[in-house]
Amino acid sequence: PRAIELWTEAAELGSIRAHHMLGVAYYNGDGVQEDKPRGICHWQQAAMEGHVQSRQFLGIAQSYNGNYELALQHWMISAKMGCE
Repeated sequence: PRAIELWTEAAELGSIRAHHMLGVAYYNGDGVQEDKPRGICHWQQAAMEGHVQSRQFLGIAQSYNGNYELALQHWMISAKMGCE
């Protein structure tokens, strides 16, 4: 889809919002074939640049995988960054 192409181009140019949106698309298989590791990678890139919602989503993904301690760490960081 065109959105994936545009987000990919924007991510390559450094857009953290584009990384977040690609993370959502790949993690959920929305418009692309589901690829959870690729989605998580995009969220990690966005989170390292300060994207709060990506950090929160990393926590959710880790909780689904049973990694509750890591999930909590992500959530604590996102809370400190202002996520409610």
